[in-house]
Amino acid sequence: MIFDDIIHSIAEGESEDTIDLCKQALAQGYSATSILEKGLIIGINMIAEKYRSEKVNVPEVLMATNSMHAGLSVIEPILTSPTKKGLGKIVLGTVAGDLHDIGLGIVKTMAMTTGAKVIDLGVNVSPKKFASAVRKEKPNILMISALLTTTMSVMKDVIDELEAQGLRHGIKIIVGGAPITDAFAKEIGADYTFEDAFEFRNFLKENLSKLLPSKRDGS
Repeated sequence: MIFDDIIHSIAEGESEDTIDLCKQALAQGYSATSILEKGLIIGINMIAEKYRSEKVNVPEVLMATNSMHAGLSVIEPILTSPTKKGLGKIVLGTVAGDLHDIGLGIVKTMAMTTGAKVIDLGVNVSPKKFASAVRKEKPNILMISALLTTTMSVMKDVIDELEAQGLRHGIKIIVGGAPITDAFAKEIGADYTFEDAFEFRNFLKENLSKLLPSKRDGS
């Protein structure tokens, strides 16, 4: 089945193959959502799991991630809703010292499917850069990602920086990544964490409008 081929192309880091296969899947009548969920997400999750168990190395992970992004470039224009005014703004990025964006592209796409405006800061983002983006963009949600246990502590540094600059109030902070637990999220003062991109998307669909300030609040 073509989804198996997409999964294999991501595992092998074959970006061109992934692009071609995603185009083929669309031409065969498969929806962009099914390609995302049954192909790209499964493919990158398999690589992430192998990385956690040290069965693949960093170059292989980066090639797989590039392949996933190549696939996303094909389906993203179809998958994402047009940004709707008043439907919220999300800033996301991976913390300083962490150069991995496994899953971040998928989370970004999931967020865009809700119609929210998404500002992607990329990887290796310092606490001050996160704070600067919050000050400039005034998002409803800040998403902070870390894949490594060695960079988890930087998430608290980001939240501390927001507190120090008086930017913490009025923003919901979501932390995510392989090593992140509910207990850790609570410990550092984050509002939410989710096990996977699907759980995050469902949360947004149910709660994004509730997180927006009402007009009576002067917004």
